[in-house]
Amino acid sequence: MTVKAPITQDVMTLPRKLPEGGKINLVGLTREQMRDVLIENGTPEKQAKMRVGQIWQWIYQWGKRDFEEMTNLAKGYRAQLAETFEIAVPEVVSKQVSTDGTRKYLVRIAGGHEVEVVYIPEDDRGTLCVSSQVGCTLTCSFCHTGTQKLVRNLTPGEIIGQVMMARDDLEEWPTPGAPKDETRLLSNIVLMGMGEPLYNFENVRDAMKIAMDPEGISLSRRRITLSTSGVVPEIARTAQEIGCLLAISFHATTNEVRDVLVPINKRWNIDELLQALADYPKASNSERITFEYVMLDGVNDSDEDAHRLIDHIKRYKIPAKINLIPFNEWPGSPYKRSSNNRIRAFANIIYQAGYASPIRKTRGDDIMAACGQLKSATERARKSRKQIEAEAGLNP
Repeated sequence: MTVKAPITQDVMTLPRKLPEGGKINLVGLTREQMRDVLIENGTPEKQAKMRVGQIWQWIYQWGKRDFEEMTNLAKGYRAQLAETFEIAVPEVVSKQVSTDGTRKYLVRIAGGHEVEVVYIPEDDRGTLCVSSQVGCTLTCSFCHTGTQKLVRNLTPGEIIGQVMMARDDLEEWPTPGAPKDETRLLSNIVLMGMGEPLYNFENVRDAMKIAMDPEGISLSRRRITLSTSGVVPEIARTAQEIGCLLAISFHATTNEVRDVLVPINKRWNIDELLQALADYPKASNSERITFEYVMLDGVNDSDEDAHRLIDHIKRYKIPAKINLIPFNEWPGSPYKRSSNNRIRAFANIIYQAGYASPIRKTRGDDIMAACGQLKSATERARKSRKQIEAEAGLNP
């Protein structure tokens, strides 16, 4: 394969624009940040920690957006808060529901930018696929999101706000005083939407800490999976500062092919990535690293590829499972999905070697909500197949 694709796009990230004199949004602030901003705006320092705890629960445990509903706060203090602060989440522009129940939301954030968020219901869980950037820093040639240039990183409030927005739509906020219900419609978060999470590490970390906080949304760290294309220097930090499960967009077994499919490989190649995964402090048989592998006809789906993939994982002794993803085609895509027989043969080689190799069931492809298909509606300019192939380095 001829390698021409850039590692990342050479674009300027646009700063977030907020209205002059606007209220301060409490969503996305860490507890320490909320304490500081309350003190700066009139809350007595001795009361600040207690006030943070109270407001935190109203926002993240009960899902309240109106200070007037925070009944354990004095009426005058509620009015004082309402003058200075707001509790704002991304605005839902549109919602599409697939025939399989998958929901795709187009949401608008500060500056008028838009991102897509997907909720996937299953028998034993409900997974929210969250975006971390407007567009994407990377240019993975098989991914529709990657054809949209990066605009900017999302803030912690815009990331956790996607979770809050989905809970609104699912009507899942509990009622204060009602018996506790452990059944969750939104039980899992995957950072697999638009963007590369590890190129927005601090904001993703702060948002996920809010999601895991036991006095709020209270999701276990093992219910959160972060997917990266291989930003090697940030992988260890993910274990230390977030502690979530890890998934790797692997997709190829040779550097020649991965340089084209996942161009960040030219910065950190397969061996550098595998070494970082072998060193991942959270990796164990109970917390295996997921290798995501999109099945592309005639590109990465041979028996030889399957055996090489196993050899890579065994050589570095990585506790792993391999998630095989039938390619979800999109307009202008330069690739085709591997046949069902080829995918099953590939999966069987991996299974016989002793590794779990589930074939991901395609969800939401009728509404362009499947893996690799997300792209802001306002940015969904149709490129010709030849133009996409040329940018991916697939043309001679």
